[in-house]
Amino acid sequence: MKNLLIIGAGGFGKEVLGYALDIKEEDRDWEVYGFLDRNPNALDNYKCGYKIINTIQDHVINEDEVFICALGDPKIKLQICREFKAKGAVFTNIIHPTARIGRTSTYGQGLIMCPYSSITENVRIGEFNTINSFSVYGHDSVAEDGCTLSPNCDVSGYVYLEEGVFLGSNVTIV
Repeated sequence: MKNLLIIGAGGFGKEVLGYALDIKEEDRDWEVYGFLDRNPNALDNYKCGYKIINTIQDHVINEDEVFICALGDPKIKLQICREFKAKGAVFTNIIHPTARIGRTSTYGQGLIMCPYSSITENVRIGEFNTINSFSVYGHDSVAEDGCTLSPNCDVSGYVYLEEGVFLGSNVTIV
């Protein structure tokens, strides 16, 4: 069993912790270990049962760890994920049990799918993407690495998102 470290202990990191814990133990090969954050006090006054293990910049990657990146800014998210990956880090996917992925779709490592999010058919999702609650990628769409859909976004069929695109809440692209 690997140790899952969540990169980023801010608001979204705390949400991702909850989504990770919603995944049944028999459906994962990791246990939540804690957080990495630039601010070692990021969890002060927040009781979640987990702690900040180290700062992002000082962490030394171990083979018994897997990572998920819960940072909102796509540029920073991609930079940190690529630095970690170059040092040998392995990223897992956090796919909430209520999320749906079409049978003909593909996705890379580091995917976060929040509750009630969806990837329909023939969609290609790159690495380190976030699909927040109630957001959808429609048929034949593409999202390059590091894209983030905030809650309630609709990316309709045949839409192409370049690397690092960030969509705020309730955005629709047709």
